[in-house]
Amino acid sequence: MAFKLNSVVPWGRNMEEYKLMFQLSENDMSKKIAGFGDGPACFNYEMTKRNGNVISFDLIYQFSKTDIEKRIEEVRVTVMQQMRENMQNYVWKNIKNLDELENTRMSAMKKFLSDYEKGKAEGRYVFHELPNKLPYEKDYFDIGLSSHFLLMYTALGYDFHIASMTEMLRVCKEIRIFPIVDLDANKTDLIKNVIDHFQKDYIVEIVKTEYEFQKGDNKLLIIRK
Repeated sequence: MAFKLNSVVPWGRNMEEYKLMFQLSENDMSKKIAGFGDGPACFNYEMTKRNGNVISFDLIYQFSKTDIEKRIEEVRVTVMQQMRENMQNYVWKNIKNLDELENTRMSAMKKFLSDYEKGKAEGRYVFHELPNKLPYEKDYFDIGLSSHFLLMYTALGYDFHIASMTEMLRVCKEIRIFPIVDLDANKTDLIKNVIDHFQKDYIVEIVKTEYEFQKGDNKLLIIRK
């Protein structure tokens, strides 16, 4: 079945949020980074402006700038209404209120859109679907990042998550996944089973971060060789 853009809820984050979510040091940010499921985040844009080395992978990069921009506008009102109805489930610390949230997200996505066509031409935004094999050799990237995708969508199943993370670990020396809860911010058997699988061959740790927006989603999974 073909992937449909109307099944996506694009909601982009910025570089400062990436730094907090993934505990990225200045040294980390000088390394070769892969972003999996980056969507309309402006991390790639902001990193490129400071001469960083980031390649972003996502299914939505098969679509045009116009199509993605249209989809962002389609979901904007719905997402903000859902946020308004569920404010009690969030921690209003890094982001103080709904207006700041909308401004932060829209600003990030506008920066992404301004960079998208140039970034695609430069090979920084790559259409790819996990767990398909990536066209890169072993350990090509220093760090692989996945935000609000892996471990969160438990319905994709254990095998999908293991296969996806295995491919990420083939091309990355280290991967970082945030958060480690499901869509309702609940702990699941999936995270325990994933850790049990990978700790046989890798160094696995869970790190508490300074970033917490949805209540309970302040932990980061790091797997390294």
